Amino acid sequence: MTSDTATHDDSVTRIPTRVLLLGNPNTGKTTLFNRLCGLRSKTANFPGSTVEARLGRFRVGHRTSDLIDLPGIYGLDLDSPESKLAREMLAGEAQWPEPEAVLVVLDGTNLARNLRFAVEALEHGLPTVVAVNMIDTARRRGLSIDTERLEGHLGCRVVAVSARTGEGTEALLEALADTESVSLGTGDVPADRTALEGWTTEVVASCQGGSRAVGDPRDSVHDRLDAAFTHPLLGILVFAGVMIGLFATIFSIATVPMDLVDVLFTSLGALVSDVVPPGALHDLLVDGVVGGLAGTVVFLPQICLLFFLLSLLEDTGYLARAAFVIDRVVRRFGLPGQAFVPLLSSHACALPGIMATRLIPDRRDRLATILVAPFMSCTARMPVYVLLTSMLFADRPLLAGLAFAGCYVLGGVAALLTALLARRTILPGRSTPMILELPDYRIPSLRNALLTTWDRAVVFLRNAGTIIMGISIVMWWLSAYPQAGEQPAAVELRTEAAQVAPVDEARSETLLAEADTLDLRAQQSGSFAGRIGSVVQPVFAPLGMDSQLTVAVLTSFLAREVFVSTMVVLLGTGDDVEDRGVIEEIRGARRPDGTPLFDAPTSAALLVFFVLAMQCLPTLAVTRREAGSWKWAGLQFAWMSALAWILGFATYLLVGALA
Repeated sequence: MTSDTATHDDSVTRIPTRVLLLGNPNTGKTTLFNRLCGLRSKTANFPGSTVEARLGRFRVGHRTSDLIDLPGIYGLDLDSPESKLAREMLAGEAQWPEPEAVLVVLDGTNLARNLRFAVEALEHGLPTVVAVNMIDTARRRGLSIDTERLEGHLGCRVVAVSARTGEGTEALLEALADTESVSLGTGDVPADRTALEGWTTEVVASCQGGSRAVGDPRDSVHDRLDAAFTHPLLGILVFAGVMIGLFATIFSIATVPMDLVDVLFTSLGALVSDVVPPGALHDLLVDGVVGGLAGTVVFLPQICLLFFLLSLLEDTGYLARAAFVIDRVVRRFGLPGQAFVPLLSSHACALPGIMATRLIPDRRDRLATILVAPFMSCTARMPVYVLLTSMLFADRPLLAGLAFAGCYVLGGVAALLTALLARRTILPGRSTPMILELPDYRIPSLRNALLTTWDRAVVFLRNAGTIIMGISIVMWWLSAYPQAGEQPAAVELRTEAAQVAPVDEARSETLLAEADTLDLRAQQSGSFAGRIGSVVQPVFAPLGMDSQLTVAVLTSFLAREVFVSTMVVLLGTGDDVEDRGVIEEIRGARRPDGTPLFDAPTSAALLVFFVLAMQCLPTLAVTRREAGSWKWAGLQFAWMSALAWILGFATYLLVGALA
């Protein structure tokens, strides 16, 4: 019976409307979720918790059910937010609809380790299906699993699947459809927990057949890879090489799709410009909406490539080895081993990273991690990094990739040194190590990587279509009003251009361009944005920033990625939208004296500043909530801002001296 025919007995079988997906880490649980739900999913935080889960829908025949994928946990009785929420969900106590069935994912290559977790889930009494995943990998290792015998031991349906290839998923859907009507009894699980270990050994012996031969060459290859990837020195060098290669690849491959996005928005701007008559609405749509969105969406290909490549790396099992190496490093600087997960999460966004510090039991360890988490380069900084490294190393993708990777390194070094300073002064104490299980090496799932990339792209575009567009519109209004009008000197230039046009067309075009520049500079300096920038600009002048850059930096405090959009809005006039792309528009920007706005010293100083500065108001709010006081948020903001300014100033002087 397939999923298309699984509804023939709907009259006697009520398909569960909500299924909870549970499992240990590294069991392929998320890959199975992607296989069952595909694009019918979204990422969300559960009410009243910091736990991020994926919510999806899978289809059985003509019926659909919700699938709730919680993060992997090693046990339901552990003292962690993930384990606590899983217990509450199973008991119907969470602020979420109670699940009607449970899908437990086990690793078919390591059945003994996973069985105890399956027993814990079964104890909650909900209809349960067990999916023994990675069955294809188990077979390649010479292992076989008797699912019928395992069903007898556990007292629930057991299905062998391969989430990576899709094998067994039809049978799994059939089993999920029958959870309400099929009962195999209570199995033979011992009620006494002390007898569970012996029971597990007996179950594995009776249900699992075959074994890998001693001396299998795959063992020695994996051992040699582990020895290299987890070596104290070589492991760090390999990690650095992998990251540099990853970023260089991003810069090389993303050029074509970025150009296509640029062309798309250029065409869209030209279309709007042709359809909407000149006036305030025209300028709002062309400069504020289209221009603002173009300044952010143009970097979508690079963000997608980053998540795609990171997902492939994670699937191979390499990132866990990298975590092992990095853990040994961070503990030397006073951070706990458990800090790795929050710091890694902060590379996506500092908000979930800081909230994930609740996993750290010691308060001083937790505060130290909270203080340094924003130093990790989040994806919101990517558009700024891409823009500035492109300015510094135009048409040199390898150097741009090195500089891009250097941003991540600089943020990490700043975090470690800040943690060391904090643990030697305001937060004295020793850090605790992290317990980490190394997964097997696996062939990465292309499907899983594509779905992960899709999820992140949707989140990015949703953000671009709401917050960023809103800020772009506000910035357009601040830069467009009050209107300065046509300048007398510009009028004279246009009159002269009209006189010389019949005899010297090139001279006429030059004069008209000079007139446009005079009007634009007058508008920029006299607008609300220009006035704000003029007041604050002396603070940032030592870093080479003029009033326009100052306004963009201040605006980015609301959301880092709007720096680029703000620059597009501040610089754009709508007249040349058909001729120049976003990056070219910014690269060609000039100061009032005619010098490049983004010269090498200023670009380098800005890059360092954005790596180190606290450029996110929501992060401060979360720091206050998680640390329990505004004093920690204030300390975080003051330290990061001062460090960013000082090192940005030093960078400006150094690059200026070398230029």
